[in-house]
Amino acid sequence: MKLAVPTDFDILEALSDGRRNTAVNLSYILDRNRSYINTRLPILADYGLLDRVGPAPNSGLYEITEKGKIVAGHRDQYRTEGVDFDELVESKLRARTDEQTGE
Repeated sequence: MKLAVPTDFDILEALSDGRRNTAVNLSYILDRNRSYINTRLPILADYGLLDRVGPAPNSGLYEITEKGKIVAGHRDQYRTEGVDFDELVESKLRARTDEQTGE
């Protein structure tokens, strides 16, 4: 995954509280251009870091996924020499899934 630094991490951190939010609110919270936030949210959803949620199908409401929380929590390791960030995230996600299923 190719993330826009620092914006994508800032979006994930803003949603890490578990609350749902929209592009207009996030642009205000992060003091970023709304149209730019609007372009990043679907990309983060495509990576599985955010879910687009209702109540209406096109409401523009997003929430962070478990994978998104892992990415946000490992921000300092993105672009670190010798770290395969995608593999790190996937291994942490597998470990978390195993914990939840009791394996």
